[in-house]
Amino acid sequence: MLSLDPKELTIPVLQKYLQNAIAPRPICFASTVSKNGEQNLAPFSFFNIFSSNPPIAVFSPAYSGRTGAPKDTLLNVLEVPEVVINVVNYNMVQQTSLASSPFPKGTSEFIKAGFTPVPSELVKPARVKESPVQLECKVIEVKELGKAGGAGNLVICEIIKIHISEEVLNENKQIDANKIDLVARMGDNWYCRASGASLFEVEKPITTIGIGLDQIPQDILNSNILSGNNLGLLGSVETLPASEEISEYKKTIKPFSSKEDQHKFAKTLLEANKVKEAWMALL
Repeated sequence: MLSLDPKELTIPVLQKYLQNAIAPRPICFASTVSKNGEQNLAPFSFFNIFSSNPPIAVFSPAYSGRTGAPKDTLLNVLEVPEVVINVVNYNMVQQTSLASSPFPKGTSEFIKAGFTPVPSELVKPARVKESPVQLECKVIEVKELGKAGGAGNLVICEIIKIHISEEVLNENKQIDANKIDLVARMGDNWYCRASGASLFEVEKPITTIGIGLDQIPQDILNSNILSGNNLGLLGSVETLPASEEISEYKKTIKPFSSKEDQHKFAKTLLEANKVKEAWMALL
């Protein structure tokens, strides 16, 4: 395993490792305004939500790694502590990337990248019409993490108004993961698209307590066929099938010629999310 001391790496090399390892990251497309009324748009992938009550989002415009200069976004929120966080989807990702160009201060990225400004209801910065979700925010704190190039500045925002395009909602007025078609940043020039075959579900164990991997028989736990994900599913059940159920189930399948065949069969069941059947095949 490659082991590294961050202090022994240059900032570009360190950032490359971090951005490739900690990914995918959602994109904050921040709309801000200076005290002189100059609008600015810039994307940041050091971003996420950190609270629902109150609703808090945090993003981090870092000092330039090349010049050490602050981003216009940072200067703007220090002058006018308001921001609109516009969510980025696939239909707008190339324009969003263009908006990250180091245009001279005072240049409108709305114009340069071809986005449509929409007046906000509660804050001064404009919303991006093309964004499927727009969050009007009050900046409640800006925390400087360092002063050198590459140092971040945590912009902590309270979301005070949410705008969601009807086009990305399902029949229950909830956001549909495929319709919203989000993108996220990886490292280097890579992005990923969160829709279609890349989406999968993992049921949250909020109201259930699984038996855990420590309760799985050793021969199953040491299987060369079953993966960590397979074992995680097996450990997520609250109780094992009753012996009567297992006996009845075994009558419906062919006897296994080997332990390997048994585990391969269980693996196909687990990959189809048939966890109970997998347990009955294994026991």
